[in-house]
Amino acid sequence: MADAGFLRLEGLTRRFGERVAVDRLTVDIARGEVFGFLGPNGAGKSTTFHLLTGLLAPDAGRVLLEGIEAPPTDGRVRRRLGVVFQDPSLDDKLTALENLKLGAALYGLTGRRADARIAELLGLVELGDRAKEPVERYSGGMKRRLEIARVLLHEPEILVMDEPSRGIDAPTQRRIWEQLLELRRTRRMTILLTTHQPEEAEYCDRLAVLDHGRVIACDTPEQLRREVGGDVVILDGDGPEELAAEVRARFGFEPRLVDGTIVIETPRGHELIPRLVEALPPGRLRSVSMRRPTLADVFVHLTGRGLN
Repeated sequence: MADAGFLRLEGLTRRFGERVAVDRLTVDIARGEVFGFLGPNGAGKSTTFHLLTGLLAPDAGRVLLEGIEAPPTDGRVRRRLGVVFQDPSLDDKLTALENLKLGAALYGLTGRRADARIAELLGLVELGDRAKEPVERYSGGMKRRLEIARVLLHEPEILVMDEPSRGIDAPTQRRIWEQLLELRRTRRMTILLTTHQPEEAEYCDRLAVLDHGRVIACDTPEQLRREVGGDVVILDGDGPEELAAEVRARFGFEPRLVDGTIVIETPRGHELIPRLVEALPPGRLRSVSMRRPTLADVFVHLTGRGLN
């Protein structure tokens, strides 16, 4: 990938008392790449976001931008960043247009230049016809799109987002990502995000899977799914621990218990399912299903736990 040395997070560590929230995190990110940090709550994603945006200082490690140490608190670095926080940061009493004008003033944009950027971005996020309405009338997805428009006013090179699809539905998520990927294509913008949603993680070129503050895997979504291999068979029934032990004894698999269900990784799931149904006592199973591996299955494979 071109410009592979654009951004490097090197040995980032952050502790809160005895707890290590981020543990020697090291990744390299290319210019124009969509790079995600995937993990459940408590994995260290938000702390990583806070370190990237200068809201927290690391106890160890550094950030390098184009090979030069670049503390996120440095104004020269901050001007190159656009930041979308997990929690809403708009003024609901103002209109969309007023929110963007306020944002432009904070970025030092005035006059015709500000007006042109605001008009362009309202068009990009498809809110031009609602620009003069108070934001309190907006849906959650509309507010999210407006927040993204606001942080793009100063044309940042790097967009950093914390759980950008939190609280919005799947169609809105797709709409937002269509707009973001178009910006990446036309402006070569680098996008970093944290997420616990496997569907959102699929938009990334590469993912760092986080667990207890550590990177336990880093690759493309496709390559990570290959770590699981084959099919994923899910069994739902009474007494899941006893049922898992029975499957282990009868078939030699090592099933995992995830959120009260039994998960089995197998190369040929369609052949296993009838054998399971026939071998287990009638009424023991409530349901049996099969799917190709998802990024949620990757996390289960790596840790033995679910993303929730």
